[in-house]
This record gives sequence, C-alpha cells and structure tokens, in this order.
Amino acid sequence: MLVLISLIVFSILRGIPINPVNMLMPPGASAEDIARLSQQLGLDRPVIVQFLFWLLGAVQGDFGTSIQTGTPVLPMVLQALPTTLQLLAFGFVIGLALGLGSGLLSFRLRGTRYEHAIMALNGIMIAIPDYLWAIILIVTVGVTLQWLPFVGAIDPGLQAPHVSGFSLIDSLLDGNFSAFASGISHLTLPALTLGLCIATPIARMMHSSLIEVYHEDYIHAARLRGIGESTLLVRHALRNAALPTISLIGVQASVVIGGTLLIESIFGLPGIGAMMLRALGAYDLQTIQALALTYAVTVQVVNMLTEFALHQLNPRLRSQA
Repeated sequence: MLVLISLIVFSILRGIPINPVNMLMPPGASAEDIARLSQQLGLDRPVIVQFLFWLLGAVQGDFGTSIQTGTPVLPMVLQALPTTLQLLAFGFVIGLALGLGSGLLSFRLRGTRYEHAIMALNGIMIAIPDYLWAIILIVTVGVTLQWLPFVGAIDPGLQAPHVSGFSLIDSLLDGNFSAFASGISHLTLPALTLGLCIATPIARMMHSSLIEVYHEDYIHAARLRGIGESTLLVRHALRNAALPTISLIGVQASVVIGGTLLIESIFGLPGIGAMMLRALGAYDLQTIQALALTYAVTVQVVNMLTEFALHQLNPRLRSQA
C-alpha cells in the first residue's frame, strides 16, 4: 500500500509541467547547463526508472536532498515529525473528550429542548473548517482575551532539551517545567483547532449509537432486572456504542492529519505540515515525496490502533482472529 501511494505521488509530481532544475539554476542559465543538471539529478530518465531509484534509496534511508536547504531530507523530516505527532496526540485527546462528552450529554438529555440545542450547535460547528476555527480561536482567545499564545512552539528565551525530539516529554524528563508549561500553552490552541474538527462528528455518532443501542433487547432485559440508568449506560450500552465511534475515528484520521498542513502554518509550528507547504511552494520534489510517505505511514498507524481497539472491545472480532 505504501509503495503504491508513493508511486501515485511520484507520478503526479513528475506529471506537473514544472522543471525543478529551473529553481536550482541562476537566471539566464543556458539550455545546456539545465540539461546537464537534469542528467546529474536523473530527471532525464523515464518516470518509472526514477521511481525505482528513489524507492531503492528510500529503503536504505536515503530520501534525497532538499533543493531548498541542500541538506538530506530524512534528518529534516525526523526533526520536524515530533512536533506534528505531539499536536496530533493533543488534538485527538481534546477531540475525544469534547466529542464523547457532548455525545453523552445530549443522550442523557434526550427528549428535552437541551438535546435539540446541543445537536443544533453540533450541526453549526461541523460546517466550520479547521482554518476558520484557527482564526476564531486566535482572535478571541489569543488576541482579545490574551489567555494563550498563538505563535511558535515555545516562549522566546526558553529552550526545551533535545533528547527524543518530543519537546514536552524531554522537558518533563529533564525537570524543565517552565519549558513544559510553555510548550503546552503554545500547543493548546492548534490542538483545540484540530480537536474541534473531530469532536462534532464523534458527538453525533456517539449520540445516535447510544439511541440505537438502547433499543436492543438486552437493554430492556437489564432494565427488567432492576439495573439503574447509570450502571446500564456505563456497563452495558457504552461498550457497544463505542464501536462505530471508534470506526469513525479511523475514518477521520486522514482528515485530521491532513489538517496539520494549514494549522501548523497558521500557528507557526515547526512540524511536517508547515514543512510540506514550504516544499510545495518551492516544488521541492524530494521533500514532498518523503513527507507524503510520512503522512501515509501516520494514517496507517492510526488505522492500526483503531483496528486494535475494535478487536479489544468486540469479542466477535477477537474470536474471528
């Protein structure tokens, strides 16, 4: 699957009528100089041959050299990746908390005007794109109220220790709580932006799943045995209602991960999303190709975690495995 995705991205990039060699050559370069550099970079070969050479290098950890920086692509990606992973983890936590909480609340208030109000609010929120959420949060929380910072990954004058590359974890392990608190505060608004994008569909799915589960025979049987509403919800209904919600999280993963491109650029975070936009602007083929593969791997990992959670919650899937 990853090889196929890489081939598709590679073919699309090579099919765009832009010659990356022109960006490397000074103005007024002769056609002979351009042709010579194209030959040195292997861009004169057929696309499938170029891809096979790239794939062979990628298997060995060589993703080429960035035309923007003149440095190997892999170290650049590995340096930026932890910032994006921290943003995604924080965003998923916020999204799950808001989505599950809102879904449960609207279900507990079913049949009242509050349920309709919550669902109407969800209907409005689901239509708001991530970049608009970012602008709303920056203007309200960042500029007007000045509660949280909205530019960069850490306060000026502070520096997180670099051990694993994950600044929050490294700051905690080093006992640098000032850097940790600063990192959390800088990450809150972009993570909240991502979280709001997934919270609404999760809330709607949880609400509808619980209503469907409550019509099952085993719920009625549990009521006849005198089981209270809270116990009925927590021990009997939530487990089954969570299955379609977890499946939805896997579907939303690609949308949320793709959202890091704009979110990181808007909030000035040095992750692979902002790196991808810069690479696209410079038509940096090697960097774009490596980042596309990184995004594909990240989506695959999230989907694998989703499948694992589904198997743990569903005994029938475990028995089939």
